[in-house]
Amino acid sequence: MVGCYIKYRGENLMKPVVAIIGRPNVGKSTLFNRLAKSRISIVDDTPGVTRDRIYANVEWLNYEFTMIDTGGIEPESTDVILSQMRRQAELAIEAANVIVFLVDVKAGVTDADYHVANMLRKSKKPVVLVVNKVDNMDKQDFGVYEFYNLGLGEPIPISASQPLNLGDMLDEIVSHFDKSIVYEEDEDTIKVAIIGKPNVGKSSLVNKIVGEERVIVSEIAGTTRDSVDTDVEIDGQKYTLIDTAGLRKRKKVNEDIEKYSVIRTVSAIERSDIVLIMVDAQEGITEQDTKIAGMAHDAGKGCLIVVNKWDAIEKDDKTMNKYMKDISNDLAYMKYAPAICVSALTGQRVHKMFELIYMISQNQNLRVSTGVLNDVIYEALAMNQPPSDKGKALKVYYATQVSVKPPTFIIFVNYKELMHFSYLRYIENQIREAFGFKGTPIHFMIREKKGKE
Repeated sequence: MVGCYIKYRGENLMKPVVAIIGRPNVGKSTLFNRLAKSRISIVDDTPGVTRDRIYANVEWLNYEFTMIDTGGIEPESTDVILSQMRRQAELAIEAANVIVFLVDVKAGVTDADYHVANMLRKSKKPVVLVVNKVDNMDKQDFGVYEFYNLGLGEPIPISASQPLNLGDMLDEIVSHFDKSIVYEEDEDTIKVAIIGKPNVGKSSLVNKIVGEERVIVSEIAGTTRDSVDTDVEIDGQKYTLIDTAGLRKRKKVNEDIEKYSVIRTVSAIERSDIVLIMVDAQEGITEQDTKIAGMAHDAGKGCLIVVNKWDAIEKDDKTMNKYMKDISNDLAYMKYAPAICVSALTGQRVHKMFELIYMISQNQNLRVSTGVLNDVIYEALAMNQPPSDKGKALKVYYATQVSVKPPTFIIFVNYKELMHFSYLRYIENQIREAFGFKGTPIHFMIREKKGKE
């Protein structure tokens, strides 16, 4: 496997992965946070995973890439354990298309730096050698030139904390991207990522689907180490099932390999159209389930909540209604997402699950004409007057749909600061009531249009 390329949302280009590696205290997290929060470079600092500071989507010179923070090499003893360093470097090499090797000008070249440099040379991956903590570019520290000894080419001096010279660093990073790589895909195929905690039955569900339908088109290795894409055809519709590693609570993510399972899951979500959020019926909705669901919601993907192991639950005529009510309360921000109780063991309701997936796909691609959309909005305005503040009243002029997957609308108003979240949610609810959009989030962009009455 040569790195990991993540599909652009709505494009056919592939998004490269850039890993930052280095010893502790070289400023790796400072650099990561600087790029993740900088308005000149950030496209989307994705909520969910990035609350744990693992990855962020970054843009530079019309290129978009996923930047991952590998964490410092922190052996349990006070000595630098080369085996742990090798493990960290190997994981970074495996996941990345371009590697940023961050070193510290104030510490100089260390034995640990030489060890990692040797591994990076053998990997044949592009490496950008970045020397941090150079706080004065006019009086560039001669210590920068010492890093030529690592044999990784010209070192690029930066200061992540100032920040200084980050543009030159980003120029060098994007220069290594393979512009020829494209993502060949069948537009008629619905790509479905299956995510959730470990042991909720994700792989069992895939195996049940494959075993029952027996119409596998192909089974190919996924773009990530433990993700396998399985192509199936059900009722004449092609699907690609993307199985993923389970996501554990942050406090349980002790091994580097577990940290990278999060990256692989994020990659699967990015590549998908629809995300199945699997929940264990015996455990119910947990805090970790809500965080996992938030990743799919924030990515703008169609969502279906799949409650597995339903066969193991003692039930009466009120059990399912109560369970669905609990899901609605615990995932209040995803009331648009339908839920279904299944059994990967017996195959119960698995076929019904695919009916819902197909329905969500149709809603993701639904387009509403501008005239009909504005009729609904004007009626909503008449039923519930827009908010006002200090003598200024919100005026909604018109709206139009600009894209699908997810359905995205621009609403033109006189003062966008008067478009309170609660009123926008009211408009969303009216649109959903009129057109459905079940299973897919809806995005809104508010634009000011002054001078029109």
